[in-house]
Amino acid sequence: MTTATSYPNAPDLSEDDYLLLGLATCFFKEDGEVQEVNIIEPIPSAALEAILKGIPTSYKMAVATTMGAVLVGDNLHKPADFPEEAQFSDEFAFRAIASVRTYKNKPEAKSHIPLGTSRNDFNYSVERKRVLNAQRVIRKEDNVKQHSHTHKVL
Repeated sequence: MTTATSYPNAPDLSEDDYLLLGLATCFFKEDGEVQEVNIIEPIPSAALEAILKGIPTSYKMAVATTMGAVLVGDNLHKPADFPEEAQFSDEFAFRAIASVRTYKNKPEAKSHIPLGTSRNDFNYSVERKRVLNAQRVIRKEDNVKQHSHTHKVL
């Protein structure tokens, strides 16, 4: 039995809905130096299936919980399984709602990490660093030179 919803932006969701949270190793670039940070973020079902197939991932672990255990009104509650220094991702509530909906569409994905359990046997790698505040600088040299006949009608 599901409880009454407390999410005005997501009337189709309830506090009992499955939410998978991951602890990701990300990086923050500041003054030319790169700092490592632990980020708590929702993992959608498609990403979980890819991670379980063995692709390298920045997730150290994943914890299966419910929306109501983490998102209470406008407040976020960190599950006890996560380290003290771990931070919630940007736009966490919006991303959590989207992630929960993926498990509603594909309920069989919940069986990989049952509610109340965690898993940490992923192919963890930070070889390709996830830089949170990376900015793309586009230069004139980045333009691809096209052949002179590319836009001509022959």
